[in-house]
Amino acid sequence: MTRVMASGVFDLIHPGHISYLEQARSYGDELVVVIACDNTVRAKKHEPITPETMRARVVGALKPVDRVIIGGDGDIFDTVRYVKPDVIVLGYDQGFDADDLRRQLAEKGLGDIRVVRATECAEDLNATRRIIARIRAMGGAP
Repeated sequence: MTRVMASGVFDLIHPGHISYLEQARSYGDELVVVIACDNTVRAKKHEPITPETMRARVVGALKPVDRVIIGGDGDIFDTVRYVKPDVIVLGYDQGFDADDLRRQLAEKGLGDIRVVRATECAEDLNATRRIIARIRAMGGAP
């Protein structure tokens, strides 16, 4: 069995998320999705629109997903140790450098984990920031 790990905020589910999760699922038999905890979202992106437990519940209900966990706000490698993936699929716009991540995984003795990057979804509103920008442009919430 090949276990795949994908991760993200998943604040407002959109076609880009669905594409990412479908691509990730295609790399193995089991897809484990790590939802960024609220503290991580605050520190690295913005105030979460929906709380981590709600995001986990929504993502867990999606067809490609087998299991969801909420990530910690510490070392990402602790989560990798816990999940024990064979493949890590990075989102097309996630800030990780795939080669650097491979090197760090090897240095930390986490085995031979394949790291791949998903391709961008062609949909117009394929990112949360684009959805928020569209709402603002239409005179919605700030």
